[in-house]
Amino acid sequence: MTERPPLSPWIVLAIGVSAVSTGALFARLADAPPLVISAYRVGLATLFLLPFTHRTTWREVSALSRPALLDGVASGVFLALHFATWISSLFYTSVASSVVIVNAIPLWTGLLSPLLTKDSFSSGLKKGLLLALPGGAIIGWGDFSLGGTALWGDFLALLGSIFAALYLLLGRRLRPSVSLGSYVTFIYGTAAVVLWAVVLLAGYPVVGYSRSTWLAFALLALIPQILGHSSSNWALRWLSGGTVALCLLGEPIGSTILAALFLGEPVTLPKVLGGALILAGIYIASRDEA
Repeated sequence: MTERPPLSPWIVLAIGVSAVSTGALFARLADAPPLVISAYRVGLATLFLLPFTHRTTWREVSALSRPALLDGVASGVFLALHFATWISSLFYTSVASSVVIVNAIPLWTGLLSPLLTKDSFSSGLKKGLLLALPGGAIIGWGDFSLGGTALWGDFLALLGSIFAALYLLLGRRLRPSVSLGSYVTFIYGTAAVVLWAVVLLAGYPVVGYSRSTWLAFALLALIPQILGHSSSNWALRWLSGGTVALCLLGEPIGSTILAALFLGEPVTLPKVLGGALILAGIYIASRDEA
């Protein structure tokens, strides 16, 4: 791509990762079923965006080719599945374990990128993965459980990581064809339709929650979704899906700190060492692709 980005993608990604790191905290603070939390997260995000993006979204999406339109719909469906499984995992295992497992996304993007986006992994990205993935494992090592509900939570987080990789890779194929506002409105809206259909069919309560839960819903939509995910989606225009996925490995650092401050989960030496490895891996990959 010969066009130069108006702002460094690495700065935007840093903002995005910081915002996404709040998602686990707000989800745990919401006193509602996981699927309802997921539905409100993308549903409110879509409603917040529509007044600013509805005209361009309709024009750009209606002009898409059939394959591109299918990519967008599929990306939204996988985003819905990602939130449904990952947010559910937070209620069965620790925040640290959940965000570490769900951020194994680079493993799946590495396997699927050559098939879906034709992006190849650079040597710097491979070196970054060799540091970042063990770092993520170290962060959650003390929290992993091989039995009981924690194992189910770990499995849900693993499914969430696979769905997130598919969401990113399909978005990578579509993102250069539409503006950021149209892209996120289309994808988040599709995910919202899927999740709300499941919530209503399953008969989950959609009203009657406490003020703190409504606040958590709104914050989930504004900070980790609109600011966090949209920053990552903007970066997909300039960086490969694998690189964006690798940088999102910084999420366990922020999530672990917030969980310690507000949920009482301890910050241990392994988490500090793992965080350092993740940051080193991101630096190596970003230097190579820059």
